[in-house]
Amino acid sequence: MIRVLVTHTRGSTPREAGAEMMVMDDSTIGTIGGGQLEYMAIDRARQMIARGEVVAHMNVPLGPEIGQCCGGRVELALTRTDKLPGRPDHPQVMIFGAGHVGRALSRAMSLLPLRPILIDQRAPEIAQSPGETRLTPLPEAEIRHAPYGTSHVILTHDHALDFLLAAEALRRMDAPYIGMIGSATKLAQFRRYARAQGLDTDRLTCPIGAGYSHDKRPEVIAAFTAAEVIGQLTKTVQRQTCDN
Repeated sequence: MIRVLVTHTRGSTPREAGAEMMVMDDSTIGTIGGGQLEYMAIDRARQMIARGEVVAHMNVPLGPEIGQCCGGRVELALTRTDKLPGRPDHPQVMIFGAGHVGRALSRAMSLLPLRPILIDQRAPEIAQSPGETRLTPLPEAEIRHAPYGTSHVILTHDHALDFLLAAEALRRMDAPYIGMIGSATKLAQFRRYARAQGLDTDRLTCPIGAGYSHDKRPEVIAAFTAAEVIGQLTKTVQRQTCDN
């Protein structure tokens, strides 16, 4: 098995340095961006497997000569290995409310490098929910005890519960994303509620998944909200990288 690692990039490239894929005789895991670059890397890796090579390097211009128009340049390190990489620790996202939108959001996030957890007080709703779930009479306690860096999306069946959970989430200064389903009216009401408790609502996104479409089908709201969350998390990682 060959590990293909993007070591350096210049200009426009399909993936960043650190992206990797594993190449076996008849399958692959991961991606370095697809297209002709990836085909070339897979071909070279399988040559290594056939020849018993241990290490190789590739320096590939992404131009007309390989039928790829990114315009940048990618350097790859190819290394024989017997170990598959461990699954990365995906950022945790707690979804409060296992109704139509909550279930759709859990499904949408399961396709992303995220760990969605669907939380509800109602056993029948949890029973028909996909993925990882938690049935609890005290959802606010889940926020208090959440691991550092957990995001929270709040869309329960009860406005009062939404307010309680959103306030609890805002007390967690480590949460990169806090979202609540609602309208401008609901947001105005929550701001009054939060001010009474000395909370700043600037970190709250409400309504969630807004600004893209007026379509209110659960799957559409879920798609835009998932994009919103992963976008915020990506920005957070980029800021931390620059700070370091």
